[in-house]
Amino acid sequence: QVQLVESGGGLVQPGGSLRLSCAASGSFFSINAMGWYRQAPGKERELVANITSGAETNYADSVKGRFTISRDNAKTTVDLQMNSLKPEDTAVYYCNMQVRLTWVRNVIGYWGQGTQVTVSS
Repeated sequence: QVQLVESGGGLVQPGGSLRLSCAASGSFFSINAMGWYRQAPGKERELVANITSGAETNYADSVKGRFTISRDNAKTTVDLQMNSLKPEDTAVYYCNMQVRLTWVRNVIGYWGQGTQVTVSS
């Protein structure tokens, strides 16, 4: 079984910074792609940033230049550094990992529990 645990959310003033972290544990062959999504009240869940197995990154236009996604060398954690935060960034942030469970090349997407990020004065 694979579990993703998120940390780092909280309340921050506009212009401030937060760093989110997501750690995977359990039994798996490898983790391929990782990403962060967010969902604000009354809105659809949207992709914030992701990183592929080849370390290629992709960002939503709304966060380009402000957010940075990264992973550790073991590819079991993914972080999201959030700078210059705006009230529009307020949402529940979810970690997602594409996990290869065995030597058979099939992957399953796993989600973290979600962590609240609130940007307000």
